[in-house]
Amino acid sequence: MAHAADEEPTPAPPTRRTALSIGFGVVALPVIGVASYQSIRAAAGGTNVRANLTLVAPAAAGGGWDTFQREMQQTLRSNSLVGNVQVVNIPGAGGTIALESVSRLKEPNNLMVGGTGQIAAQIQFGTDAVIADVTPVARVVEEYALITVPDSAPYEDLESLLDTWREDPKSMAWTGGGSFDQLVMTDLALAAGIEPAQTTYIPSDGGGEAIQALLNGTAKATAGGFADMLPQIEAGRLRGLGVVAPDRLDGVDIPTLTELGYDVTLTNWRAMFAPPTVTEEETAELAAIVEEAVATPEWKAAVEKYYWKEVPLSGEELTQFVADETERIAGLYEEIGG
Repeated sequence: MAHAADEEPTPAPPTRRTALSIGFGVVALPVIGVASYQSIRAAAGGTNVRANLTLVAPAAAGGGWDTFQREMQQTLRSNSLVGNVQVVNIPGAGGTIALESVSRLKEPNNLMVGGTGQIAAQIQFGTDAVIADVTPVARVVEEYALITVPDSAPYEDLESLLDTWREDPKSMAWTGGGSFDQLVMTDLALAAGIEPAQTTYIPSDGGGEAIQALLNGTAKATAGGFADMLPQIEAGRLRGLGVVAPDRLDGVDIPTLTELGYDVTLTNWRAMFAPPTVTEEETAELAAIVEEAVATPEWKAAVEKYYWKEVPLSGEELTQFVADETERIAGLYEEIGG
């Protein structure tokens, strides 16, 4: 909008990223970070990893990270793999507040779940704490995204959606429940020859809000989490156009993006991380606990329930994988213009 010659231009409102950097990074991180650090230490009790174990979920209750840790807690309890195990939730800043808290711990009996989302958040928000500050113990599972549109939308397949998107990227409003969803959209745009920075993206606070944005017409498409979107597809409210996975999922009659000719396989993987000061022996013991847990019937049932895929990885291979993923995700953010 043009301003009159004698009118002082109204300052633009801060972007979501700027607001987080100014209001959240300067004020909330020191306060919440100290509280989180103390809460983990209080929960830990002793330092014997088999006697007392704290599982850190870097988000509020109900999300994907929390669900993972609650299922892990139940599995460990049911099979008496550790003496005492509890979950501590540390939400905020895409999981980086928890990351900063765990990076300051010295007690070995702490396992934080993290992955793609945290790497995306550390890049998006420019946080001091990064995933390289903690010790990777074991990659466990990965979750897939699902390209979804309202059932009332005119797009019967992925190609019809992409055709409209190519014609006018700004009019094709996407939404998502987190940083990972936007990364998947960016990866698909690049594979389809669309400029990601020209696309309208509406961030939502979780999968439920993203679904509402689709249903009320605020957004036209999403790359949402499979477990969030599938029930809405089965209920006839949404339509799935493609699964972001290397292979078809058992019992799911939706093609993968690779089947459709688009090499997009970015997954929302989940790994366990320990404080930076753990020894090789302590890391090995923590990895053994995770390995024992994921071999149980209880964990196998959780994997099936949430459509996870088991992708075990540890040691130097896991360390290299995390470094490679960090580089890959940073490249996608450059494409967004972040």
